[in-house]
Amino acid sequence: MRVWLDACTGKHVRYTTAIARALRAKGHEVILTTREHPDTLAMAEALGEKFLVVGRYVPHSRAGKLMDSIEREEELARIFSSEDERPDVAICNQSVELCRVAFGLGVPIICTSDTPHAEVVGRLTIPLADVVVTSKALPAELYRALGARRIVQFDGVDEVAWVGKPGLAAPGETVSWLRELDRPLIVIREEEHGAAYARGGGLMVKVARALRGLGTVVFLPRYERPPGLPDEAVVPEGFVDGVLLAREADLVIGVGGTLCREAALQGTPALVVRYVGRIHVNEYLARRGFPIVEVGPDEVSAKARELVGRKEDVEDLLRGLEDPVDVIANLAEEITSSR
Repeated sequence: MRVWLDACTGKHVRYTTAIARALRAKGHEVILTTREHPDTLAMAEALGEKFLVVGRYVPHSRAGKLMDSIEREEELARIFSSEDERPDVAICNQSVELCRVAFGLGVPIICTSDTPHAEVVGRLTIPLADVVVTSKALPAELYRALGARRIVQFDGVDEVAWVGKPGLAAPGETVSWLRELDRPLIVIREEEHGAAYARGGGLMVKVARALRGLGTVVFLPRYERPPGLPDEAVVPEGFVDGVLLAREADLVIGVGGTLCREAALQGTPALVVRYVGRIHVNEYLARRGFPIVEVGPDEVSAKARELVGRKEDVEDLLRGLEDPVDVIANLAEEITSSR
């Protein structure tokens, strides 16, 4: 079986690497593609995986995103258009370009997703997928409303695919610089403001200012150091692996994305600031006992002071979650064997 996997962000690079290694272990051939993005290439290098780089990501500009997406589709179509190069199945986390190209070439598509709120990309990908793989935390009707034809759900979250697994994080010494900082360490991830679903920036800078004096703030900007960030806030130079950072932190704060769940799955308390509406996967983890709490912007300071440093042992809880990698690998074999 020949499988094409496309990764559009650093998270997707890690996810597709986990899937690719599982497929290789079963004797299948994999082709990995990605695009230039703030953390895709660095993540691939950290994991020791070779990705074919096709296209780039342009934040903010709608016209720029559209043109670069079209150009990327054209290049991917050229790569996979011949019968010799065509995959038997294609797998992605809502890659617009993979879905369009694979659909056009008649290649079955497995699409993972945990962000039904990203309606624009959902409308461009979900209807083209043969199977949508998502957490049981998410109501299936959210994907049916986007045009999903078949939905397979697993009893876990995407991050179970890599958290705690050997070889799916950068070497530990890459965060040795954290030892030089005063405790407690408060990691703050800036909200996305370049994606189609984003509403503009500034929220997490305000959070960083509100927490001055509580500990050392390590601020992770999406693209560059934002204006208004306190001078004493530490902004890492170059790539830093979020899994390692979340493990070492005493508190992680974000707007509900991957880093907060990576923290909670490792026992580091995570505060999710309400920003993009309801996030079902976070509610699911909280119900399962993981240290992840949702708060309003005006509640962050008090809750941070309550939770900072209160790490928990969640190894047994983590073992109780289903790994989506096994689900996806089995689906790929099922789809190709039935053709």
